[in-house]
Amino acid sequence: MPEIAANGIRLAYDEFGVSKAPAILLIMGLGTQMIAWPVPFCQTLADHGFRVVRFDNRDIGLSTKFEKAAPVNVAAAFARALIGRQVNAPYKLDDMAADAVGLMDELGIDRAHIVGASMGGMIAQIVAAKYRDRARSLISIMSSSGDPKLPSGRPNAIAALLAPRPNPKNRERLIKHGMNIYRIIGSPGFPTSDMELRAKIEQAADRSYYPAGVGRQMVAILASGSRVDLLRTIDTPTLVLHGADDPLVPVEAGMDTAKQIPGARLKIIPGMGHDLAPGLVPVLVAAIVDHCIAVDRRVQPTSN
Repeated sequence: MPEIAANGIRLAYDEFGVSKAPAILLIMGLGTQMIAWPVPFCQTLADHGFRVVRFDNRDIGLSTKFEKAAPVNVAAAFARALIGRQVNAPYKLDDMAADAVGLMDELGIDRAHIVGASMGGMIAQIVAAKYRDRARSLISIMSSSGDPKLPSGRPNAIAALLAPRPNPKNRERLIKHGMNIYRIIGSPGFPTSDMELRAKIEQAADRSYYPAGVGRQMVAILASGSRVDLLRTIDTPTLVLHGADDPLVPVEAGMDTAKQIPGARLKIIPGMGHDLAPGLVPVLVAAIVDHCIAVDRRVQPTSN
């Protein structure tokens, strides 16, 4: 797996497609490695004529771990955020957006379609707002504006996300824990078989298991606060994709994201929860390809 120095850290990444094609940068969500962007998803985008780049965010997967950072107390951070108090964090989403742009710099990508899922959607929104000359377009998937007035996820989904991570020495318990989370937050209209889900969790666990990074990323979200005012400054063509049946980030969050970004298009997908289930791949790819091709036809950039 190649890695590259960007924004003062090391980022693991890989690519699909040819380097001269219009670029799509994929940014994954909380505590989730880049391999959660399924290979068929990435390859199909590449087959439609795009250079597709996925990478591990900081503190997860094979990218730099912030092991020397001060310990974080996720429960205390949630409590402070709920009453509108400032949350301190080793880094914020702005830093993670700078990582993404730094990766683009090192790969020689001047502009890209910025695609983010969940927390990755939050990071993508920041890239589109603060580095607008680097974004061909924005695709925000199952994400949020961060407005504290939005409804929260279902209690069982939040509890699953916040449950203590198992000891890595107990591999079977670790696998079952991961499968339980996805069974709770997954897509009821696009069910994943036990065999497929287990293989997915096993692959992620064997590649990297780093619960400390998940906690720091979660606190980074809380410390970064609302992006409502920032979203209103985005002038990049935007597509918002959200599941009608998302139990973790309710569909109202997707509606609000589209509402805040001028000219954004909203596509609500019935049966979609908070995952990238195999059955969703053709649905998401079709929406993303149509959006990106339409944008590229309107604006023909001179380089990546």
